[in-house]
Amino acid sequence: MRLSRLAPAAACALLSLCSITGSAEAAELIMVEEDGCHYCIEWKQTLGPIYPKTAEGRFAPLRMVDVDDGAPEGVTFARSINFTPTFVLVEQGQELARIEGHPGEEFFWGLLNMILKEKTDFAQAAETD
Repeated sequence: MRLSRLAPAAACALLSLCSITGSAEAAELIMVEEDGCHYCIEWKQTLGPIYPKTAEGRFAPLRMVDVDDGAPEGVTFARSINFTPTFVLVEQGQELARIEGHPGEEFFWGLLNMILKEKTDFAQAAETD
């Protein structure tokens, strides 16, 4: 059984950010998921429809990949994916940061906003929207 089936509190406790240097000009958010992952399904049902309509979603479009497929062609993850969902922010095929687990709607948006502002020019792009 994968760690994606942990209780919500445990999944939140496992949340981490992995910071890699760099700034994004064409950022992308990769959601690494697994068939049957309760938290993946929950994210796709609650936040998935909203994501492309947000400033974050327009700035870093979402791509979903299966954990068993590994990193998409042309993308290098800084380390292996151990939890699903894992959201990996990439630019030019290199990982900039990640969110491991689904920490709930409010924490997800806060963490995503934080890593976008820290690792990309998102704050500046959001002002022009």
